Amino acid sequence: MNNKSIANLLNKVAVAYSIKDEKKFRFQILAYQKAADVISNEVREVSDLYKENKLNTIPGVGASLQKHLEELCKTGHVYQYETVLKDIPEAVFPLLDLPTIGPKTAFKLVSAFKLKDPTTVLKDLLEIAKAGRIAQMEGFGEKSQSEIIKTIEQANLIDKAAERMTLPFASQMADQLIEYMRKCKDVKEIYTLGSLRRRMETIGDIDIAVATDNATSVLDHFVNYPYKSRLLDKGDVSASILASNGRRVDIKTQSAQSFGAMLQHFTGNKEHNVHLREIAIKKGMSLSEKGIKFSNTGKIKEYKTEKELYQALGMQWIPPEMREDAGEIELAQKHAIPHLVELKDIKGEFHIHSSFNIEPSHDLGINDFSTMLKKAKELNYKYLGFSEHNPSVSKHTSEDIYKLIKMRNTYLDNSCSNTIGVRVLNLLETDILTDGRLAIDDKSLSLLDASIVSIHSSFQMDKETMTNRIIKGLSNPKAKILAHPTGRIINSRPGYQADWDKIFRYCQQNNKALEINAYPTRLDLISNLVRKAREYKLKFTIDTDSHAVDQMNLMQYGVDVARKGWLTRNDIINCLDYQDVIKWMSK
Repeated sequence: MNNKSIANLLNKVAVAYSIKDEKKFRFQILAYQKAADVISNEVREVSDLYKENKLNTIPGVGASLQKHLEELCKTGHVYQYETVLKDIPEAVFPLLDLPTIGPKTAFKLVSAFKLKDPTTVLKDLLEIAKAGRIAQMEGFGEKSQSEIIKTIEQANLIDKAAERMTLPFASQMADQLIEYMRKCKDVKEIYTLGSLRRRMETIGDIDIAVATDNATSVLDHFVNYPYKSRLLDKGDVSASILASNGRRVDIKTQSAQSFGAMLQHFTGNKEHNVHLREIAIKKGMSLSEKGIKFSNTGKIKEYKTEKELYQALGMQWIPPEMREDAGEIELAQKHAIPHLVELKDIKGEFHIHSSFNIEPSHDLGINDFSTMLKKAKELNYKYLGFSEHNPSVSKHTSEDIYKLIKMRNTYLDNSCSNTIGVRVLNLLETDILTDGRLAIDDKSLSLLDASIVSIHSSFQMDKETMTNRIIKGLSNPKAKILAHPTGRIINSRPGYQADWDKIFRYCQQNNKALEINAYPTRLDLISNLVRKAREYKLKFTIDTDSHAVDQMNLMQYGVDVARKGWLTRNDIINCLDYQDVIKWMSK
């Protein structure tokens, strides 16, 4: 079973426990939900960790769950899970994708109408609801039935097979909507919520929070959004629309007095919020989107800002990107949250493709050196590294390649000599061939300040072979940066398998840096691996991999990934001054 299948199984077990007795099995439910989330985002395959006897390295997986995973990897099933799931029809699980139906309701509906086929359960239940049969059930009624009809119809309207949005796409969509909302005079503050505010690499729906004293005015303005295709729902304090691109947008309003509490409540992931609630309970408090209720008085205290709410819990404010219960709460209790890197800290970048034709192995850029340097000046960069792909090895001899690179160097020197304020780094993005050799020889590499190295072929290699290939490629003295390290393309291609601990150790011992690639479909190195690499005290670069001048504006998304990985400016090479960069490259 792959990680996705395992995570799906663990979620099903959590649902089964919820149906059986939510109160009795509370801790089991939380444990399985958290493990499912961790495994679904784990780059390393559980099956590989089992073979390497490293299941204990999966965060949040205790001894009991570890034994179950061992049984699953060894036999293909877990006796306890089969026992727990025995009486839960498969048709229950598709209903849980509907936002208004929980585990117990799904079980009741499936049992009452003897629904067995998970592939047709939505269609079958919609027909039953439209026939008026749900309203006749005890505990339901006309209102519940109407809500189920609307929910299923909306689920059918929104293509469930649609890919999750990349972070840049969702950000740009949210920015456009926020700009429109700011035109309403009753909007005092406005923020994104959930996975978008945490800057996850991919986003489902867009959630927006607004502080206001006039919710009616704000919601009226929202539902008249010019890029709306359909109104899904509108209440007294919230509303939902389907945007013209088929994406759902939800807005929530609240008074400014308690706006900080709402922001906090709807930003962190489930595990972060559960952990905070547990801390609050021990202090005689209970948390909600309205504020903190104190058990000794029974009164709710409102909080204008998140900072005030976190302070009331005895901790430092936690940046939204970090709120995933990965140790950030413990740091906040010690007031030891790091000052995360910001866009303003970036002084240049190293991975830029110009249009200068050295007959490369892969695609050329669109703009010339001069145009891209002018853009760098606008961005207040101090330096820019040009790193076109190496000349094609299948079409050129080693001597041809040397002459092409030398010609590029001459042109680069001449065309950039009058550029004021932006220094030029002479780099190249060099392929790591299948045997680990670099695509160009040492003679050609000697013409460069340094080289970025990367994998562009044979992604299906086994884990050990790929690991050795990467390390051999990095072993060349000129190879300083591993570009888009996992090779993944979001919504298109998973990353290749590699022993990242071994690669991280090699980079640590040999002064190599890992790239965080800000290109929208890459966002690679992935944030959870960034956090893991940080434990090795590695250095990173943040680059846009731009093939056109406008793509140089994508840097923020690489910074977002770095912040999710808890990086500070001290962890990042392109936060250094030019002379320090040259010194690092020459080591």
